Amino acid sequence: MELHRRTLEIATDLIERTDAGDKQLVTLLTAEVGHTESTVVYEENKLELHRYSPAESEHETPIFIVYALVNRPYILDLQPDRSVVRQFLAAGFEVYLVSWGEPSRLDRSLGLRDYVCRYIHNCVDVIRERSDVEAVHLLGYCMGGTMALMYTSRFQERVRTLGLMATPFAFDGAGGVLEHWANHYNMDVVVERLGNIPAELLAVGFSMMDPVDQYITKYVRLFENIQDEAFVANFSRMEQWIWDGVDVPGAVYREFLDDIYTDNKLARSEFELDGERVDLSTIEVPVLQIVGEYDHIVPPESSKPFSETVASEDERIIEFPAGHIGISVSSKAHRELWPDVCDWFADRDGPVSGGEQTTPDAGPAVDD
Repeated sequence: MELHRRTLEIATDLIERTDAGDKQLVTLLTAEVGHTESTVVYEENKLELHRYSPAESEHETPIFIVYALVNRPYILDLQPDRSVVRQFLAAGFEVYLVSWGEPSRLDRSLGLRDYVCRYIHNCVDVIRERSDVEAVHLLGYCMGGTMALMYTSRFQERVRTLGLMATPFAFDGAGGVLEHWANHYNMDVVVERLGNIPAELLAVGFSMMDPVDQYITKYVRLFENIQDEAFVANFSRMEQWIWDGVDVPGAVYREFLDDIYTDNKLARSEFELDGERVDLSTIEVPVLQIVGEYDHIVPPESSKPFSETVASEDERIIEFPAGHIGISVSSKAHRELWPDVCDWFADRDGPVSGGEQTTPDAGPAVDD
């Protein structure tokens, strides 16, 4: 963290010495995030369920986005022209997004059972009642995707389609740096000493996965593009998001690292949630996986085996040339990826009766 502070000081000094110094320094400090207007329609403990309404509704089934417990979900609405939320709204979908909030010391014992079987479950029921539907389009990002697939396994009748973005699933040597770190982590000691895992510790950990880029290269790029106000604003928004994290309850963090990463229980169908085994082979709803070709946080090899586990006959994998965050914020992703994703959900929309899914004829497919 001291290295990060010193690097920021150097970057600020470089900016101040350029002709555009004062103006661009203001841009760095004032760039706004989360532009799309929403309404909080449900609250429980620290979480807020946000509803986004399209200008013209074209689809019956709303999209419910489940974000990870790490960082804040406005990465999906970072700026008007790079907003996943706005992509869905423009396509005529009603959108719901859960913001988990900052856990207190009393929340340190919350586990995956609480988040999946209580919080997500209650949010889904609120959405179903408000939208008068039997099931929702469920889209999970990173750890939120892992929780989304757990939820689908347990409550499939409430899920019309399952979308997964950069979702960690299999850890048998394919999980990248985080898997190696998890195998050398004593989570009992960490949770006993810290309770909730501090956001600052998590942010530094993710930055250290690619320290050259995070502490040197990106500031060089900033200086090289200092005259470009749009570049500076984009840089500022990303920095805000990276360092604007939330703590993670100790129990769920330990459970995720010990059971999912270290012991690979989810991929082996050995993971239990609220006393019941999470059997992913029972999932029959349409499944879309979005993986980042250059994702060093959740490598594609950690996500793609999920399609081999489920029973769904309507599967698709999109392997997009971007990183873990690039799939949601890069200009190329918003030109090429998200219109395609919106079409995928739209093709599988419509009334659901008797808990049965009606889907177009589509077999497994992989886009490279």
